[in-house]
Amino acid sequence: MSEVTGPLPPSPLRVLITLCVVLAVVMQALDTTIANVALPYMQGSVSASADQINWVLTSYIVATAIMTPPSAFLARRFGRKRVLLWSIFGFVLASVLCGVARSLEEIILFRLLQGLAGAALVPLSQGILLDIYPLKDRGAAVALFGVSVMVGPVLGPMLGGWLTEHLSWRWVFFINLPIGLLAFIGMMRFIQETPVDKTARLDWLGFGSLSVAILSFQLFLDRGEQLGWFDSGEIILEALVAAIASYIFIVHTFTHDKPFISLKLFKDRNYSVSVVFIFIIGITYLASLALMTPYLQTLMGYPVLTAGLVMGPRGLGTMLSMFLAGKIMGKMDIRWILFCGLALSAWSMYMMTGWTPAVSIDTIIYVGFIQGASLGLLFVPLTTIAFTTLPPQLRGEATGLYNLSRNVGSSVGISIVTVLLAQNTQINHAEIGAYVTPFNHLLNVWPASSQLNPASAAGRAALDSMVTVQASWVAYLDDFKLLMLLSIAIMPLLLIFRTPKLQASKPS
Repeated sequence: MSEVTGPLPPSPLRVLITLCVVLAVVMQALDTTIANVALPYMQGSVSASADQINWVLTSYIVATAIMTPPSAFLARRFGRKRVLLWSIFGFVLASVLCGVARSLEEIILFRLLQGLAGAALVPLSQGILLDIYPLKDRGAAVALFGVSVMVGPVLGPMLGGWLTEHLSWRWVFFINLPIGLLAFIGMMRFIQETPVDKTARLDWLGFGSLSVAILSFQLFLDRGEQLGWFDSGEIILEALVAAIASYIFIVHTFTHDKPFISLKLFKDRNYSVSVVFIFIIGITYLASLALMTPYLQTLMGYPVLTAGLVMGPRGLGTMLSMFLAGKIMGKMDIRWILFCGLALSAWSMYMMTGWTPAVSIDTIIYVGFIQGASLGLLFVPLTTIAFTTLPPQLRGEATGLYNLSRNVGSSVGISIVTVLLAQNTQINHAEIGAYVTPFNHLLNVWPASSQLNPASAAGRAALDSMVTVQASWVAYLDDFKLLMLLSIAIMPLLLIFRTPKLQASKPS
């Protein structure tokens, strides 16, 4: 990405540029989860299975992950403003096509195009904010950027639920049209073009091998449970392709003069650890969001709008804690802020492991608020510490890889918890079902003897339904426990960080 080397824009122009950037980022981030609550309606509309309809989520995230790292090259080669405008145009067009799609294949194809087109919006917008704000205000700028990135996934279910309830699931895609139009006009008017480097070249082998590795690994995760894992020739092939492509990418990166991902990035300790951190955060946060929607709608029986509204307070927690983190950074050790974020995340997951199908709405809102607050205390300081000590000329490439790690973590996390949910539900069903026999004396006591009689077809059907609900509930708790353990497991990495001297770095 070409860096802006001139004077900083005046404050009024800076505010207008920031609004344009936030609009574009919110639009792109919103589509990560806005379709979550609408999935059951899409599933019925296009006659898809539960496994297949999840591709609507993961296809978008994978496409975004693949096209995020080349955004720095595209900005250098064609100009940052031009790339942003084309990204918004392509994203909005693909969104409209998703809204008019008539089959699952069409939705997945257009979601792929949507992810490919919009991938550059987040890293290039982040680069703009880092360029137009002085270092002393960068914490607040990163907080604002973090809100725009993370408020989309948080508010997505709420907005998606309202649109699906009152209009149609297709409007979760049509909503991007007015947002994209405002962002397009604003960027065209207020953002200056960066210098174009006609000599810029893309490492096609590095980009191609990384893209193939990510795509094949995601297919391996998404289709493995459905096809019986390594009993399927397709799954074996996808695993082999992922392994070979990963090997080619790693060897090429260490041997090429100008690899797709520069090894200079990993000489910075803070950045290297931050990439690992944001990968885990991508797993825990978006995976928990993906679990909450079916938990509320399937187990709790909430209508789509209620499910979206109940998840809304997460966004409030995220926004408040992000602005709080922006204010206190520079006044206390960033590692302590990150520790508080991880502790709150683990605590919220721990509380979720004790939920029952009768958990109250107040509890769900309370825990969701805490979980959202944990994200704000993680995202802002982590993004700041990742980029503060990096040389400016590496910033564009660094933002691309950083967001790649977050997106891959998100897609992998959603796939893993979905697979574990299906597997554990089957295991729990078998274990609980072992106690449902005609010899269980509890089934011989009225009213169970009349309604849950294993000797009758109606009784067996009722018993199977109850066992399935209990098995699913325990499977959800197992997933929540896994996410809690991940939050705890990365805490020791905090010791590796070196705290940048933010207060001593104020510009004159």
